[in-house]
Amino acid sequence: MKTRRDFIKISALGTAGAAVATSAFSTVKAGSLFDWGEKTPLDDSEFIRTATYCEVCFWKCAGWTYSTSKGDIVKILGNEDDPHCNGRLCPRGTGGVGMFTDKDRLRNPLIRVRKEDGKSVFRDASWDEALDLIAKKFKEIAGKHGPESIALFNHGSSGKHFGHLLKAFGSSNITAPSYAQCRGPREVGFVATYGAGVGSPEPTDIRDTECMVLIGSHLGENMHNGQVQEMSEAIDKGATIITVDPRYSTAASKSKFWLPIKPSTDLALLLAWIHVIIYEELYDKEYVKKYTYGFDKLKKHVKNMTPEWAYGITTIKPDIIRKTAREMGDASPAVIVHPGRHVTWYGDDTQRSRAIAILNGLLGSWGRRGGFYLKESIKIPKYPTPKYPKPKWSWKDALDGKYPLAGLSVANGFIDATIPSEENKYQLHAWIVSGTNLPLTMPDKDTLNEAMNALDFMVVVDTMPMEITGYADVVLPECTYLERYDDIRSAPHREPNIALRSPAVKPKYDSKPAWWMAKELGNKLGLEKYFPWNDFEEVISYQLEELGTSLDEMKVIGVKKFDREYGGLYMGDGEDFEFNTNTGKIELFSTELAALGFDPMPKYTEHPEPPSGYYRLIYGRAPMHTFSRTANNQNLVDLMGENNLWVNPKVANIWELTNGQEVWLENQDGAVSKFPIKVRITERIRWDSIYMVHGFGHSNRKLSNAFGKGVNDSELITTVMVDPIMGGTGMRGNFVTFLTEDPGKEIES
Repeated sequence: MKTRRDFIKISALGTAGAAVATSAFSTVKAGSLFDWGEKTPLDDSEFIRTATYCEVCFWKCAGWTYSTSKGDIVKILGNEDDPHCNGRLCPRGTGGVGMFTDKDRLRNPLIRVRKEDGKSVFRDASWDEALDLIAKKFKEIAGKHGPESIALFNHGSSGKHFGHLLKAFGSSNITAPSYAQCRGPREVGFVATYGAGVGSPEPTDIRDTECMVLIGSHLGENMHNGQVQEMSEAIDKGATIITVDPRYSTAASKSKFWLPIKPSTDLALLLAWIHVIIYEELYDKEYVKKYTYGFDKLKKHVKNMTPEWAYGITTIKPDIIRKTAREMGDASPAVIVHPGRHVTWYGDDTQRSRAIAILNGLLGSWGRRGGFYLKESIKIPKYPTPKYPKPKWSWKDALDGKYPLAGLSVANGFIDATIPSEENKYQLHAWIVSGTNLPLTMPDKDTLNEAMNALDFMVVVDTMPMEITGYADVVLPECTYLERYDDIRSAPHREPNIALRSPAVKPKYDSKPAWWMAKELGNKLGLEKYFPWNDFEEVISYQLEELGTSLDEMKVIGVKKFDREYGGLYMGDGEDFEFNTNTGKIELFSTELAALGFDPMPKYTEHPEPPSGYYRLIYGRAPMHTFSRTANNQNLVDLMGENNLWVNPKVANIWELTNGQEVWLENQDGAVSKFPIKVRITERIRWDSIYMVHGFGHSNRKLSNAFGKGVNDSELITTVMVDPIMGGTGMRGNFVTFLTEDPGKEIES
């Protein structure tokens, strides 16, 4: 049965969309990147060097784009003054050129039309026509339901521009999956403990640490550039690395201890470590006495949570639990129990992050050299515009009291708020989706599809024909980060600093920067006063002059550092330091959680086990890819073209699997992968789990490098365990089995 928002099958558009095949999605044979005629440049001095910061991942390393006078981008190198990268980009950063050269890029605006047979197709449109249609629909929806019924899903720099537009229109319903589908629980857990979140980059003083504990945190594979460099430094200095992971990761291979924990039992291990640290008096006594609240309650709470108790749960032997706890105690306070990044696992993730925060508090690492430094950032001046109108309701109202400690908006809450129901008093009717491929990002695809089908209108902004574009009413082609200005980067670090992103070349095809789209759409919505500039360069120039520098200077240096305003990197010995909690202390016993009816101290709860013949689905990252956004980038595809399936030899023997064999996966709810995945038999994964890299298995044929390569883990995540404290979607409670024959599943595009 067809829905009114069926995925448009781009590979068979029909008459109305025939022009698309030769324009917006056309495949052209690119000439040689180095085809400059008689003279070939021999060194960097013959290229044009432009300041930028990377958009391939969230680390946003500053660098230099090298281009030719003909408009070809040749390479990207790191900026040596940038504390995010120290002049060295990761594979993703250097591979960013592939975003610019990608032959499958979106080229011009597209509008969905429905043919007489009821099928939808895209047709080419001019920018005026596309923006006129969006403005008309937004005005209609706002007139009928209020501007608050329009929401923004975003990831990356472009979202700031559309967020400004939406707030000017009267809606504050703006969300990013990077919160409730990734790092949100750790922020809430650390705020409940220290009164401060972790943020990005994490203020981990890895270069000076003597002991670092990684719990499901894949430094070296998730490529947090600066942290990977510092970890290498720390290892060279003799630091102890302890890695807790059911998989022998790259980080585990560099570790003194690898603890191949039974999945879903991490909280039991953390509580056992806390038990040992307290009862063997390995904690920082002076620090705990001066800066913490609830120590005696915590001591009583973990009394029976011994290593022997944890052994029966985690499969980690008691002597290993004690040895690793003593390694931490011996290194205190120069120790880091890393807070991780993607922490939405089992639905009790805020409490697991609380346990990590508590452990760091006992070891005295917060605000100490080799632990967590005190970060600082530069506040970017706001360009003068009128005050935003006050919305009549927001995403918090739509949650109706659920997830009381959600510090940012919850993307899955937006999806729920889009589906009509008696309980839904605040319904969303239109979405802007910018830079986030929701079908490969959000779990529970059936609910996502239900929400998209309930929409009156959806606009998708992207550089590529990602799966989400197929569900749009209007598709707007964004130019890449190498072709545009964006907001000044100001990220908290050891020393405050800013970085400039500026266009190295003009936008390819008929693509545009997000700031231009937002301004033009704002003008058509009657919001001209919120966009008083002609070009975003005016905004950046104003802000830089307010900061005591200039656009001319930043174009030359790329990164500018400032002196710290708020003291040193670390808490002074014996210094009074007040934390932003109810007690002014590090709360080992959380008064805020207690007041809301949640456990004030973490408790271990048992999670579902795989059914017979099924294995826990674990997914992760690779250093050359970011989410699903890079799977078509030729430069990065050359490094890794598809994911494979890590299977323990014992399991492979039971199923008679061989290396390189293709299998399909079926989960506990009957969801089957669209494409097969190649088996990799390895001792580096526990027998009760399988592992794959996230971001593959694209189903849009117009992604010519990515289509059908590997498996999309998101389509197998149908069971979601929601964190009641902040709404994070725990996604590691899904189990899969193997299908060795093609199930004949129809591919939607």
